[in-house]
Amino acid sequence: MSTLAQRVLAELPQTQCTRCGYPDCAAYAQAITDEQAPINRCPPGGAEGVERLARLTGRAALPLDPTYGTEGPRQMAFIDEDWCIGCTLCLKACPVDAIIGASKAMHTVLEAHCTGCELCIPVCPVDCIHLEPTSGSLTGWAAWSQSQAMAARTRYAQHAARPPADAPSPAPLPEEAPAAAQADPRRAIVEAALARARARRTQS
Repeated sequence: MSTLAQRVLAELPQTQCTRCGYPDCAAYAQAITDEQAPINRCPPGGAEGVERLARLTGRAALPLDPTYGTEGPRQMAFIDEDWCIGCTLCLKACPVDAIIGASKAMHTVLEAHCTGCELCIPVCPVDCIHLEPTSGSLTGWAAWSQSQAMAARTRYAQHAARPPADAPSPAPLPEEAPAAAQADPRRAIVEAALARARARRTQS
């Protein structure tokens, strides 16, 4: 990565939310440097973020492109632990390892590390994760400090460098199990957990 790309990256909030259309903040910074992307696609950075990038790149400070989201308060993910089935999908989706837990065990969010990226929301099969604003009326960079951005960048680098953990071997299925379940036993385990969660909701 060139010096300019590094400087552009340093001006991004490091939420790794992918809302800009790129897989991470570094990829967006490189695209800006290569003049393949405009500087107004980062909702977490907001208007101040666009101004920072404009000063650095010499481009015009355009309004934030609403196609990629709008500026708002900092948000944090919360897990309804009564409904969590321990599927670990949100752990894998979190780019900064702000969710802890284990297979078939309750998960929880480390509030100090959550960037509000929203990537854990769509992967949850039981919709037990929601976002709550945590910065009051403060938005963009006013709601997110440079030190928080640096910490998130470090955690993301550690996350990206770590090889994915091997999935635990599921228990053998009984012979009478359907052929589809035998072909993919992990899916059968998740479906069983979903069935239990649906049953609990029906009873409540």
